[in-house]
Amino acid sequence: MTFAPSIALHGVLASIPSPQVSYIDLGPLRIHFYALCIIAGIIAATLLTNWRLTKRGAEPWVVIDISLIAVPLAIIGARIYHVLTHPGFYFGAGTDIWAVFRIWEGGIAIYGALIGGAIGAFLGCKWTGIRFWTFADALAPGLLLAQAMGRFGNWFNQELFGLPTDLPWGLEIDADNAAFPPGLDPDTLFHPTFLYEVIWNSLGVLFLLWVGNRFRLQWGRLFGLYLVWYSAGRIVWESIRIDPSEIILGLRSNVWAAIFGVIVGLVIFFVQKQRHPGFEPSPYVSGREWTPARTVQSQDTGDFVDVSEPPTDEVTKGAGLSQATSQSTSTAVVK
Repeated sequence: MTFAPSIALHGVLASIPSPQVSYIDLGPLRIHFYALCIIAGIIAATLLTNWRLTKRGAEPWVVIDISLIAVPLAIIGARIYHVLTHPGFYFGAGTDIWAVFRIWEGGIAIYGALIGGAIGAFLGCKWTGIRFWTFADALAPGLLLAQAMGRFGNWFNQELFGLPTDLPWGLEIDADNAAFPPGLDPDTLFHPTFLYEVIWNSLGVLFLLWVGNRFRLQWGRLFGLYLVWYSAGRIVWESIRIDPSEIILGLRSNVWAAIFGVIVGLVIFFVQKQRHPGFEPSPYVSGREWTPARTVQSQDTGDFVDVSEPPTDEVTKGAGLSQATSQSTSTAVVK
């Protein structure tokens, strides 16, 4: 009887099932759940970043102006990075080079998205006058939130899972799935790397919000911590994933990218701390500051009623007229 709760718990967590559908058809339009997860992540990141920028004194929803450039370039960069790191999928005998452009079939890489998105954000900040590093710091927690939400797309697609495991939270993968390793038992369970990253990124959102507020990390230092946090976790997940990848010096290409991400994050953090020991004077670059429209108070009626002093001659005439009227009234009373 003592072990009944643990046995029941083990039964509940015997495995994590994978969804049996990954898209829905609405007439001629096919909507992939992977795309919906990414879109939901972008929306969540936009809302969180807008809130953080507005708190700093930026114009509300200026993040939309920046995103109009950053998001498309992030998607393009993510696709280019994936193609370059998986050339065997698209180039050579038996491949279809036109698949390079069929992004809806899957294949985007976060580090490519970071590179393309950084270029777009830089251009968007130039356009709006927002400091680039201010935007990067405001975006950092939202990026992790978007990445956590986007990873559920891998679950729907039954892709990017890890090594076989007998842990009670092993992930079920359909044996007829193209990503299922040949030669394994159809009931084999795999490490749910998507879930590991969801949990790690969600904890990272809370950590970045706390540490950024506690120590007022500015000038890109919070973004540097984002790179360190995300990339450190990515080193682990990539090390146990079994999807095809280019191997460089014994390590997967994305492991090297994650190691580089940790290094870049540390460099940004310490270099910016050395260069900018104080706080940012404004979220805007000098000369591009935004001033909110003046709010009209109930007692501030100067824009609607003339409350200025009348000219001196009008005052004199008014006084004379008043005196004459008073005399006429007095005479009438005497009579």
